[in-house]
Amino acid sequence: MSNTQARVPLKARHVSFSWDGTPLHWVPGDPFTTHTINVLHLLLPAGERWFVRVYKQALPLIRDDRLREDVIGFIGQEAVHSQAHDEVLPHLRELGLDPTPYTAQVDWFFEKLLGDRTLPPGRPRRWWLLERVALIAAIEHYTAFLGNWVLNAGELDRRGADPVMLDLLRWHGAEEVEHRSVAFELFEHLDGSYRRRVRTWATAFTALVFLWQRGARFFMANDPTLTDGRATFRDFYDRGRQGVLPGTGDMLRSIPRYLSRAYHPSQEGDTEQALAYLAASPAATAAERRAA
Repeated sequence: MSNTQARVPLKARHVSFSWDGTPLHWVPGDPFTTHTINVLHLLLPAGERWFVRVYKQALPLIRDDRLREDVIGFIGQEAVHSQAHDEVLPHLRELGLDPTPYTAQVDWFFEKLLGDRTLPPGRPRRWWLLERVALIAAIEHYTAFLGNWVLNAGELDRRGADPVMLDLLRWHGAEEVEHRSVAFELFEHLDGSYRRRVRTWATAFTALVFLWQRGARFFMANDPTLTDGRATFRDFYDRGRQGVLPGTGDMLRSIPRYLSRAYHPSQEGDTEQALAYLAASPAATAAERRAA
Protein backbone atom coordinates (compact mmCIF):
# COMPACT_ATOMS: atom_id res chain seq x y z
CA MET A 1 0.00 0.00 0.00
CA SER A 2 1.11 3.53 -0.67
CA ASN A 3 1.64 6.00 2.13
CA THR A 4 -0.21 8.89 0.54
CA GLN A 5 -3.07 10.69 2.18
CA ALA A 6 -5.65 12.54 0.15
CA ARG A 7 -7.56 15.44 1.68
CA VAL A 8 -10.92 13.94 2.67
CA PRO A 9 -13.65 15.87 4.52
CA LEU A 10 -14.30 13.91 7.71
CA LYS A 11 -17.83 12.92 8.62
CA ALA A 12 -19.38 10.75 11.29
CA ARG A 13 -21.06 7.60 9.97
CA HIS A 14 -23.83 6.69 12.38
CA VAL A 15 -23.46 2.93 12.19
CA SER A 16 -25.32 0.28 14.15
CA PHE A 17 -24.66 -3.43 14.68
CA SER A 18 -26.77 -6.39 15.74
CA TRP A 19 -24.93 -8.71 18.12
CA ASP A 20 -27.58 -11.43 18.45
CA GLY A 21 -25.64 -13.95 16.37
CA THR A 22 -22.12 -13.15 17.61
CA PRO A 23 -20.68 -15.92 19.83
CA LEU A 24 -18.54 -15.32 22.90
CA HIS A 25 -15.46 -16.61 21.05
CA TRP A 26 -16.03 -14.82 17.77
CA VAL A 27 -12.70 -16.10 16.46
CA PRO A 28 -13.66 -19.80 16.44
CA GLY A 29 -11.63 -21.95 18.80
CA ASP A 30 -9.41 -19.06 19.87
CA PRO A 31 -10.46 -17.38 23.13
CA PHE A 32 -7.11 -15.60 23.49
CA THR A 33 -7.31 -13.77 20.15
CA THR A 34 -10.98 -13.01 20.75
CA HIS A 35 -10.38 -11.50 24.16
CA THR A 36 -7.20 -9.65 23.24
CA ILE A 37 -9.15 -7.79 20.56
CA ASN A 38 -12.17 -7.49 22.87
CA VAL A 39 -10.08 -5.22 25.10
CA LEU A 40 -10.88 -2.51 22.53
CA HIS A 41 -14.50 -2.57 23.74
CA LEU A 42 -13.26 -1.83 27.27
CA LEU A 43 -10.72 0.89 26.46
CA LEU A 44 -12.31 2.80 23.62
CA PRO A 45 -15.62 4.06 25.03
CA ALA A 46 -13.97 5.94 27.91
CA GLY A 47 -10.87 6.84 25.92
CA GLU A 48 -12.71 8.32 22.98
CA ARG A 49 -15.11 10.24 25.19
CA TRP A 50 -11.97 11.72 26.74
CA PHE A 51 -10.63 12.60 23.27
CA VAL A 52 -13.84 14.49 22.54
CA ARG A 53 -13.74 16.47 25.81
CA VAL A 54 -10.11 17.48 25.32
CA TYR A 55 -10.60 18.51 21.70
CA LYS A 56 -13.62 20.62 22.51
CA GLN A 57 -11.37 22.56 24.88
CA ALA A 58 -8.73 22.88 22.16
CA LEU A 59 -11.09 24.16 19.44
CA PRO A 60 -10.93 27.86 20.50
CA LEU A 61 -7.13 27.78 20.18
CA ILE A 62 -7.11 26.63 16.54
CA ARG A 63 -6.14 29.40 14.11
CA ASP A 64 -6.39 27.38 10.89
CA ASP A 65 -9.87 26.96 9.37
CA ARG A 66 -9.07 23.72 7.58
CA LEU A 67 -7.61 22.14 10.71
CA ARG A 68 -10.62 23.29 12.75
CA GLU A 69 -12.90 21.57 10.22
CA ASP A 70 -10.84 18.39 10.50
CA VAL A 71 -10.94 18.47 14.30
CA ILE A 72 -14.72 18.89 14.27
CA GLY A 73 -15.00 15.89 11.93
CA PHE A 74 -12.62 13.93 14.16
CA ILE A 75 -14.78 14.70 17.20
CA GLY A 76 -17.87 13.41 15.39
CA GLN A 77 -16.20 10.18 14.35
CA GLU A 78 -14.72 9.50 17.78
CA ALA A 79 -18.08 10.03 19.48
CA VAL A 80 -19.65 7.35 17.25
CA HIS A 81 -16.70 5.00 17.84
CA SER A 82 -17.23 5.28 21.58
CA GLN A 83 -20.92 4.48 21.29
CA ALA A 84 -20.44 1.56 18.90
CA HIS A 85 -17.94 -0.23 21.15
CA ASP A 86 -19.97 0.56 24.26
CA GLU A 87 -22.92 -1.30 22.74
CA VAL A 88 -20.92 -4.55 22.65
CA LEU A 89 -20.68 -4.68 26.45
CA PRO A 90 -24.32 -5.65 27.18
CA HIS A 91 -23.90 -8.56 24.75
CA LEU A 92 -20.84 -9.75 26.66
CA ARG A 93 -22.83 -9.62 29.89
CA GLU A 94 -25.58 -11.72 28.30
CA LEU A 95 -22.92 -14.31 27.44
CA GLY A 96 -21.78 -14.45 31.07
CA LEU A 97 -18.77 -12.12 30.93
CA ASP A 98 -19.35 -8.93 32.91
CA PRO A 99 -16.65 -6.33 32.10
CA THR A 100 -17.78 -3.81 34.76
CA PRO A 101 -14.86 -4.33 37.21
CA TYR A 102 -12.36 -3.54 34.46
CA THR A 103 -14.27 -0.71 32.79
CA ALA A 104 -14.50 1.02 36.19
CA GLN A 105 -10.69 1.11 36.28
CA VAL A 106 -10.52 2.45 32.72
CA ASP A 107 -13.08 5.14 33.55
CA TRP A 108 -10.93 6.21 36.51
CA PHE A 109 -7.85 6.38 34.32
CA PHE A 110 -9.41 8.72 31.75
CA GLU A 111 -11.80 10.69 33.93
CA LYS A 112 -9.66 11.17 37.04
CA LEU A 113 -6.00 10.66 36.17
CA LEU A 114 -6.22 12.35 32.74
CA GLY A 115 -9.36 14.39 33.33
CA ASP A 116 -9.80 18.11 33.86
CA ARG A 117 -7.96 19.60 36.81
CA THR A 118 -8.64 22.67 38.91
CA LEU A 119 -5.79 24.82 37.67
CA PRO A 120 -5.37 28.59 37.54
CA PRO A 121 -6.03 30.15 34.12
CA GLY A 122 -3.10 30.93 31.91
CA ARG A 123 0.07 28.86 31.60
CA PRO A 124 -0.80 25.96 34.00
CA ARG A 125 -4.16 25.31 32.35
CA ARG A 126 -2.69 25.55 28.86
CA TRP A 127 0.18 23.21 29.85
CA TRP A 128 -2.26 20.50 30.95
CA LEU A 129 -4.30 20.88 27.76
CA LEU A 130 -1.19 20.60 25.58
CA GLU A 131 0.00 17.53 27.50
CA ARG A 132 -3.28 15.79 26.74
CA VAL A 133 -3.30 16.91 23.10
CA ALA A 134 0.18 15.38 22.77
CA LEU A 135 -0.97 12.17 24.49
CA ILE A 136 -3.84 11.86 22.03
CA ALA A 137 -1.44 12.30 19.10
CA ALA A 138 0.68 9.41 20.45
CA ILE A 139 -2.36 7.20 21.02
CA GLU A 140 -3.67 7.98 17.53
CA HIS A 141 -0.38 6.73 16.10
CA TYR A 142 -1.32 3.32 17.49
CA THR A 143 -4.99 3.47 16.52
CA ALA A 144 -3.87 4.18 12.94
CA PHE A 145 -1.39 1.30 13.16
CA LEU A 146 -4.13 -1.03 14.40
CA GLY A 147 -6.61 0.25 11.85
CA ASN A 148 -4.20 -0.47 9.03
CA TRP A 149 -3.48 -3.91 10.50
CA VAL A 150 -7.12 -4.99 10.78
CA LEU A 151 -7.92 -3.83 7.25
CA ASN A 152 -5.25 -6.24 6.04
CA ALA A 153 -5.74 -9.09 8.54
CA GLY A 154 -7.00 -11.66 6.06
CA GLU A 155 -6.18 -14.52 8.44
CA LEU A 156 -9.16 -13.50 10.59
CA ASP A 157 -11.44 -14.14 7.60
CA ARG A 158 -9.74 -17.45 6.89
CA ARG A 159 -10.30 -18.50 10.52
CA GLY A 160 -14.04 -17.79 10.17
CA ALA A 161 -14.19 -14.76 12.49
CA ASP A 162 -17.68 -13.37 13.07
CA PRO A 163 -18.49 -11.03 10.15
CA VAL A 164 -20.37 -8.49 12.27
CA MET A 165 -17.45 -8.09 14.67
CA LEU A 166 -15.04 -7.86 11.74
CA ASP A 167 -17.18 -5.13 10.20
CA LEU A 168 -17.15 -3.16 13.45
CA LEU A 169 -13.37 -3.47 13.72
CA ARG A 170 -12.73 -2.64 10.07
CA TRP A 171 -15.21 0.25 9.90
CA HIS A 172 -13.52 1.70 12.96
CA GLY A 173 -10.05 0.91 11.63
CA ALA A 174 -10.82 2.51 8.29
CA GLU A 175 -11.95 5.72 9.98
CA GLU A 176 -8.78 5.71 12.11
CA VAL A 177 -6.73 5.55 8.91
CA GLU A 178 -8.96 8.17 7.30
CA HIS A 179 -8.39 10.72 10.10
CA ARG A 180 -4.92 9.55 11.14
CA SER A 181 -3.23 12.93 10.62
CA VAL A 182 -5.62 15.13 12.58
CA ALA A 183 -4.31 14.54 16.11
CA PHE A 184 -0.67 14.98 15.13
CA GLU A 185 -1.38 18.09 13.07
CA LEU A 186 -3.34 19.60 15.96
CA PHE A 187 -0.41 18.92 18.29
CA GLU A 188 2.00 20.50 15.79
CA HIS A 189 -0.31 23.50 15.37
CA LEU A 190 -0.67 24.17 19.10
CA ASP A 191 2.80 23.21 20.30
CA GLY A 192 4.98 20.82 18.30
CA SER A 193 7.66 20.41 20.96
CA TYR A 194 9.74 17.35 20.13
CA ARG A 195 10.58 16.81 23.81
CA ARG A 196 6.87 16.78 24.65
CA ARG A 197 6.19 14.37 21.78
CA VAL A 198 8.79 11.91 23.09
CA ARG A 199 7.72 12.25 26.72
CA THR A 200 4.02 11.78 26.04
CA TRP A 201 4.73 8.89 23.65
CA ALA A 202 6.50 7.07 26.49
CA THR A 203 3.54 7.71 28.79
CA ALA A 204 0.96 6.64 26.20
CA PHE A 205 2.86 3.51 25.14
CA THR A 206 3.40 2.36 28.71
CA ALA A 207 -0.24 2.98 29.63
CA LEU A 208 -1.57 1.17 26.54
CA VAL A 209 0.61 -1.90 27.12
CA PHE A 210 -0.35 -2.01 30.79
CA LEU A 211 -4.08 -1.57 30.20
CA TRP A 212 -4.19 -3.98 27.26
CA GLN A 213 -2.43 -6.86 28.98
CA ARG A 214 -4.51 -6.27 32.10
CA GLY A 215 -7.70 -6.34 30.04
CA ALA A 216 -6.73 -9.53 28.21
CA ARG A 217 -5.94 -11.24 31.51
CA PHE A 218 -9.24 -10.04 32.96
CA PHE A 219 -11.21 -11.49 30.06
CA MET A 220 -9.38 -14.81 30.07
CA ALA A 221 -9.70 -15.19 33.85
CA ASN A 222 -13.43 -14.38 33.84
CA ASP A 223 -14.48 -16.24 30.69
CA PRO A 224 -17.18 -18.63 32.00
CA THR A 225 -16.23 -21.32 29.46
CA LEU A 226 -12.56 -21.53 30.54
CA THR A 227 -11.33 -23.35 33.64
CA ASP A 228 -7.79 -21.95 33.62
CA GLY A 229 -7.83 -18.94 31.32
CA ARG A 230 -4.48 -17.21 31.02
CA ALA A 231 -2.98 -14.52 28.82
CA THR A 232 0.78 -14.47 28.24
CA PHE A 233 3.15 -12.52 26.05
CA ARG A 234 4.06 -15.79 24.33
CA ASP A 235 0.41 -16.21 23.32
CA PHE A 236 0.43 -12.69 21.86
CA TYR A 237 3.70 -13.28 20.02
CA ASP A 238 2.50 -16.58 18.55
CA ARG A 239 -0.83 -15.12 17.37
CA GLY A 240 1.07 -12.27 15.76
CA ARG A 241 3.16 -14.73 13.77
CA GLN A 242 -0.07 -16.48 12.72
CA GLY A 243 -1.57 -13.18 11.53
CA VAL A 244 -4.61 -13.04 13.81
CA LEU A 245 -3.06 -10.33 16.01
CA PRO A 246 -0.58 -7.57 15.14
CA GLY A 247 2.99 -8.79 14.85
CA THR A 248 5.29 -7.92 17.73
CA GLY A 249 8.04 -6.89 15.32
CA ASP A 250 5.70 -4.63 13.38
CA MET A 251 4.64 -2.93 16.60
CA LEU A 252 8.24 -2.37 17.69
CA ARG A 253 9.17 -0.97 14.27
CA SER A 254 6.35 1.57 14.60
CA ILE A 255 8.14 3.19 17.57
CA PRO A 256 11.09 4.78 15.74
CA ARG A 257 8.72 6.00 13.03
CA TYR A 258 6.77 8.07 15.57
CA LEU A 259 9.93 9.25 17.31
CA SER A 260 11.57 10.37 14.07
CA ARG A 261 11.71 14.13 13.68
CA ALA A 262 10.47 13.63 10.12
CA TYR A 263 7.39 11.67 11.23
CA HIS A 264 3.98 12.33 9.74
CA PRO A 265 0.95 10.03 10.18
CA SER A 266 0.55 9.67 6.41
CA GLN A 267 3.29 7.04 6.80
CA GLU A 268 0.69 4.77 8.44
CA GLY A 269 -1.91 3.09 6.27
CA ASP A 270 -3.55 4.04 2.98
CA THR A 271 -6.46 6.45 2.61
CA GLU A 272 -7.74 4.86 -0.61
CA GLN A 273 -7.92 1.44 1.01
CA ALA A 274 -9.75 2.89 4.01
CA LEU A 275 -12.30 4.69 1.85
CA ALA A 276 -12.79 1.58 -0.29
CA TYR A 277 -13.66 -0.41 2.82
CA LEU A 278 -16.03 2.29 4.07
CA ALA A 279 -17.78 2.23 0.69
CA ALA A 280 -18.34 -1.53 1.07
CA SER A 281 -18.84 -1.93 4.83
CA PRO A 282 -22.34 -3.29 5.59
CA ALA A 283 -22.71 -1.01 8.62
CA ALA A 284 -21.34 2.10 6.90
CA THR A 285 -23.42 1.66 3.75
CA ALA A 286 -26.55 1.06 5.83
CA ALA A 287 -25.77 4.29 7.72
CA GLU A 288 -25.45 6.14 4.39
CA ARG A 289 -28.84 4.82 3.28
CA ARG A 290 -30.47 5.93 6.52
CA ALA A 291 -28.88 9.37 6.22
CA ALA A 292 -30.16 9.71 2.66
